[in-house]
Amino acid sequence: MTRYTGSMKTTIDIPEEELREAIRHTGARTKREAVVTALAEFNRRRRLAKLVERFGTFEHFLSHDDLQRLRNEA
Repeated sequence: MTRYTGSMKTTIDIPEEELREAIRHTGARTKREAVVTALAEFNRRRRLAKLVERFGTFEHFLSHDDLQRLRNEA
């Protein structure tokens, strides 16, 4: 779990079904944990999308087999 250095207390209305589903998907023990986990995952995915947008994909990146072959040749 990520360590939090600060927080913002706020009151929001979250649809019950969405929150239940977030709890189920995250395995969270509390509503707060589910919301924090979902936000962290959302932010992580957005950062990754921006990286792909900026640098593209790794189509020609070495595969697992390529790496293994190179290790064996060394």
